Amino acid sequence: MDEISSTPTLLNSKKTIIAKDLSPESISKTNSFLKNMGVFNLTFPAQYDTKDSFSELTRCCLKVQHIHRGKISCFLSVKPPIMNIYGSLHGGAVGDVTVRIATACAQTIVGKDKELFLGELSISYLSGAPRNAEAIVNATAIRSGRNLTVVAVDFRLKDSEKLSYISHATFYHMPVASL
Repeated sequence: MDEISSTPTLLNSKKTIIAKDLSPESISKTNSFLKNMGVFNLTFPAQYDTKDSFSELTRCCLKVQHIHRGKISCFLSVKPPIMNIYGSLHGGAVGDVTVRIATACAQTIVGKDKELFLGELSISYLSGAPRNAEAIVNATAIRSGRNLTVVAVDFRLKDSEKLSYISHATFYHMPVASL
């Protein structure tokens, strides 16, 4: 990756470095893939050009079913704003929903006055949730102590109860500032 390519491409700019040993076909395929993924569409509608705008997309697809101490259950509708190009739930949406619901679940244990810090998040993508499917998202606090809370979250398709995604979130409790 030591020379700017002279091959015409959307990747080509004065700052783009393309390796000499890449074929024009490889460059073209990469360029097409990135273009199809929307990488070159850098203009966003005003309502999404704000802090935490992605949550607006996922929040419109979520409906709370139950909230109990240490347990939360929601319905998630797989709609186009949170889908990937393959027609299933986007991995980023899975992450966003997981963090939101896991945080809410942890707060049912530690209370709203305690500030939480997400220290670790793991997600296993087992199978996709297709367009217009409804998933049941269950969050359960599996451990909560003085300094941390661990929450397990699973996504199951409502119709078949097939497990689509599982995750664990570890929250650290922020120390209370003393005066």
